[in-house]
Amino acid sequence: MNGFRSLLGAAVVFTLAAHLTAQNAPQNQTGTYDRTQIAAGAIIYGQCVLCHGVNGDQITGVDLRQGKFLTVASDADLVRLLATGRPGAGMPAFTMLRSDEVAALIAYIRSGFDSVASGVKVGDAARGAALFSGKGACATCHRVGGRGAYAASDLSEIGAVRKPESLQRALVDPGAAMIPANRSVRAVTRDGRTIRGRRLNEDAYTIQLIDEQSRLVSLSKADLRSFELSPTSSMPSYETTLTVDERADVIAYLLSLKGR
Repeated sequence: MNGFRSLLGAAVVFTLAAHLTAQNAPQNQTGTYDRTQIAAGAIIYGQCVLCHGVNGDQITGVDLRQGKFLTVASDADLVRLLATGRPGAGMPAFTMLRSDEVAALIAYIRSGFDSVASGVKVGDAARGAALFSGKGACATCHRVGGRGAYAASDLSEIGAVRKPESLQRALVDPGAAMIPANRSVRAVTRDGRTIRGRRLNEDAYTIQLIDEQSRLVSLSKADLRSFELSPTSSMPSYETTLTVDERADVIAYLLSLKGR
């Protein structure tokens, strides 16, 4: 029952604005969440920022931080919309989220966006840029401003969608900070070819990824013998590789990356 309620809660989040004829109404907050869940949810919320904004109030009549959502016609509508989305209205299906990720996202939103506010140190962005390209070797996988590799996510706008706490967590414990959409993929075609890469997009019938040669590949699931998502991150932890001050400088640099 708790899992079902979490699923419904997640659907409320993703069906905000213009997807249903509804009126504004505050939502009851239910359940208790620990700090680990809230911190994990802050990472996952990065997928919602484009539409809902960093503060959750970018859509008229909706304020996620304040717990202000839109009502819907039925619980069944919520489950269906989360699973299938509504492409014509710009809402994708969120089938990539596991049940624990759904719960974490709800925890972050229900907490009023209260991420792990432990006073993260932010250093010097110029030094951070040098570490990013040098000692940290981040550019061997990540891309910024049209430069770098495609093996990992493009960080050109990371400062607009992540907070210091989230970035620190990604540097120290990248597996816990991994956004579901960026999981590594291993696919085997019916003729025996193995394709590895980073998932970009997926629906019920196809999957698009960047392979190990930085090529965009689109695969039909009907043509695959097997398909696996890695539960771990390929990014190394910088807890010991970089000092506390060096991580603070890298965080400052990443926060400065806000795109155009």
